[in-house]
Amino acid sequence: MSDEQLQTLKPGQSPHEPEKATLEGKNKFLGFWFFLGGETVLFASLFGTYLALKDKGAETKAQELFGLELVFIMTIILLTSSLTSVYAIYHMKNLDFKKMQLWLGITVLLGASFLGLEIYEFQHYVHEYHHTFTSSAFGSAFYTLVGFHGGHVLFGLLWIVTLMVRNAKRGLNLYNAPKYYVASLYWHFIDVVWVFIFTVVYLMGKVG
Repeated sequence: MSDEQLQTLKPGQSPHEPEKATLEGKNKFLGFWFFLGGETVLFASLFGTYLALKDKGAETKAQELFGLELVFIMTIILLTSSLTSVYAIYHMKNLDFKKMQLWLGITVLLGASFLGLEIYEFQHYVHEYHHTFTSSAFGSAFYTLVGFHGGHVLFGLLWIVTLMVRNAKRGLNLYNAPKYYVASLYWHFIDVVWVFIFTVVYLMGKVG
């Protein structure tokens, strides 16, 4: 990396889109879309498996198992975190590092809240309905799909926190701006996948 890339950017300076100002940044952006294509295929396979095994061998059916109140709250929290990450990138494009870090911090808190509620949800199913990963094919498919998404949420949180901590004293520059931008895109991807989970698993499960 060059000294120019490591130079701290401040409000009022150019470029307006620091995440794409260098060839390295553009390559990171392109590579991320290839990665996202693989992730999409993987999640599509998990959705297909879940639909094929839904209610198979389970004593408690999806319609009786799922309660939408908690899941609705989780959905609002995660979608709100997507909005706060948009605010963070908005401030990044305006080269306001402190406000970007602030909104990313709020995103992390919302994401951690979602993850905590998801863990609580799993514990509720296990203790109240004995719905576990090994209790039935339905249980295996459900926990694999939803748990795999939860693992992506955890990874996204660790990714954003690592960026925030590592660059706290460095500020925003042409080297780390693409990393923040790609992390934000990844977070949006997680939110989109959850919208599909909310629809396919919970809403469709509730209506039978």
